[in-house]
This record gives sequence, C-alpha cells and structure tokens, in this order.
Amino acid sequence: MNIFLREMKAHRKSLIIWSVGIVLLITSGMGEYSAVSSSGKTMNELVESMPRSIKAIMGVGTLDLSKASGYYGILFLYVSLIGAIHAVMTGCNIIAKEERDKTSEFLLVKPVSRKSIITSKLLATLVNLMIINTVTLVSSIYITGYYGKGEKMTGDIITLMMGLFLLQLLFMTIGTAIAAINRKPTKSIGLSTGILMFSFLLSIVIDMNGKIEPLKYLTPFKYFEAKNIMYGGGLDLFYVLISIGIATVLSVFTYCFYQQRDINV
Repeated sequence: MNIFLREMKAHRKSLIIWSVGIVLLITSGMGEYSAVSSSGKTMNELVESMPRSIKAIMGVGTLDLSKASGYYGILFLYVSLIGAIHAVMTGCNIIAKEERDKTSEFLLVKPVSRKSIITSKLLATLVNLMIINTVTLVSSIYITGYYGKGEKMTGDIITLMMGLFLLQLLFMTIGTAIAAINRKPTKSIGLSTGILMFSFLLSIVIDMNGKIEPLKYLTPFKYFEAKNIMYGGGLDLFYVLISIGIATVLSVFTYCFYQQRDINV
C-alpha cells in the first residue's frame, strides 16, 4: 500500500495538468461550436464543402453537426487521443522511472515481492486513469449541457466514456508491457508513444481510404468511435472483448518480464 500511495503522490502534479488540459480542450471546442452555430451557418454545411481528407482528420462520419452532441462527437476523437497519450505515458513511466531515476535498488531491498511492487504500480496507474476519465465525464456533461440548449446527451457521453476507459486501459498496458520488457527507459517511452501515434494516424488513413478498412482491427482508435457509438449505437461487444483480452495478455507480460529481468541499479 505504501508503494501505491508513493506512486499516487508522484503523479499528483501531472494528473492535475492533464485534467486541466482536457477540461480546457472540451471548453474551447464547445465554445467554437457555439460561435459557429450562432453565425447562421450549420456545421453540416461547412463540413460538406471540405475535402475528404479533412473530414477524416476531423472524424466526422455520420454525426449530425447541427447538434451539440454531434460536434462533441468530433471533439471526442481528440479527447481520446489525449486520454490515450496520458495512459501510455503513465503506464510506461511508472515502470521505467525506477531505472531512469536510479531508485531500483532502494525499491527492491524493501521486504516486498516484485509481484507486489508491480501490482501496486498497476493499481496506481489504474486509479489515475479513472480520475482522468471521471474529470472528462463530468466536464463533458456539464459543458455540452451548457451549449446544448436542452439536448439530451448524457447517456451517449457516459457510453463514450466507457469506450474511452477501455482505450486508456489498452494503451496503459501497452506502456507497462513495453517498459517491463525493455530495460532502457527512454526507448520504452519512445516505442510506446510511437505505437500510439501510428495507431492514431492509421485510423485517419482508414477513413480516407475505404479500401484498407480491414486494417481497423489493428488500431484501437477504430474500436470506440463516436460516430458509431452515439445516437443509440452503443459499444460493440466484439471490440470490448478484444480490448479486455489484449489488456489482460499485456498485463500478464508485464508481470512475467518484470519478475524475470535483471534491473539496472
């Protein structure tokens, strides 16, 4: 439990910064929607004139952009990106920082097993993700409610946050597994974020070129898209099971490799 509290305290400042960043993104994004909608032109008209590549980058799909919920659906793509970056970096750092900061020896002389150490670290990371997710949920409901002019979207936002949490969980375990396998902290972080950015860019390229749609299974960003979840679509059980399965396997890798490897001290 002391290791858990130590990790929570160590990530307290970054957690606040990430939380504030997400709130500012949602606030500025929905404020932009308010400005555009009050200008006399609907977002649907504006987007219709855009090239397909821009639509793909925006993640428009079949969202009704004349509504606040539809505009939030676009915004959710970038909320997801921020949430995933936070998850993969926190997951990777919480494992790799002991070697980076030369504190491995201090930690390992404690009368606790490596299994207990990694469990405490994973729990601390999980709580960090839950806090970020809760901040995103509460701020999203409040801010979209303010600009939505009575439109009911709380249910859709809650469903989106469930998808976001699974996305966070996936990238968290990608980060922890890579950090447990790779003994060099800087390379672990670089590889983890590289996988994330490749996954994100692939999801955009797939939207731009329908011929490579089968590749959608390679990018978690295609698992929980707002254009498929909102307006009653809900979460796809297949993607939910895939996400849980991958996260479980990666967690097992984290435990196995962390307990077996020699740690630099």
